[in-house]
Amino acid sequence: MKHLKQQHGGKREGAGRKLEYNEPTKVLRVPESRVLDIKEYLKKNKNEIEINHIRQVDPVTHIAIPLASERVQAGFPSPAQDYVEQTLDLNEHLIKNPAATFIVRVNSLSMLGIGIDINDELIVDRSLDAKHRDIVIALIDNDFTVKRLMIEGDQHWLKAENPDFDDIHFDEGQELIIWGVVTRVLKNFR
Repeated sequence: MKHLKQQHGGKREGAGRKLEYNEPTKVLRVPESRVLDIKEYLKKNKNEIEINHIRQVDPVTHIAIPLASERVQAGFPSPAQDYVEQTLDLNEHLIKNPAATFIVRVNSLSMLGIGIDINDELIVDRSLDAKHRDIVIALIDNDFTVKRLMIEGDQHWLKAENPDFDDIHFDEGQELIIWGVVTRVLKNFR
């Protein structure tokens, strides 16, 4: 393999903000309950503004979930504590860079050895540089895969974490594109 390429975004046909007014735009956040009122106000007072371009943006949620101060034993249980010392917002806990974070669903058993199963959801951060032994989403010959990135000297390959699947080694000139680094696995137990 000639080189490891990490791709972070890039220009795509039709993507990005439209420069309809030939000037930069700004995002404006408004309460959901007021979107229609604001559109109506602008329609009455600013005839020259095209109202159809104001879209309701899904709000970022902040849900404070109680975080118990006592750790849970994996062996024999300890006496339970009935108080909560602090709270935890899962968005802040699981996602470090929201603009570069995506969730992808797994469609293979190649990583079963480390607990990643079909239909598990992976939190992928595209802003991170992939390092040796990271779990990555890689693009190989226009197909996505999830594997462990292995780097030894100038050699790179993708390791399956299931003995029923082969590791992926690259031929001369074949390109490996790291699409993102997996930071978390969301798994249902029920």
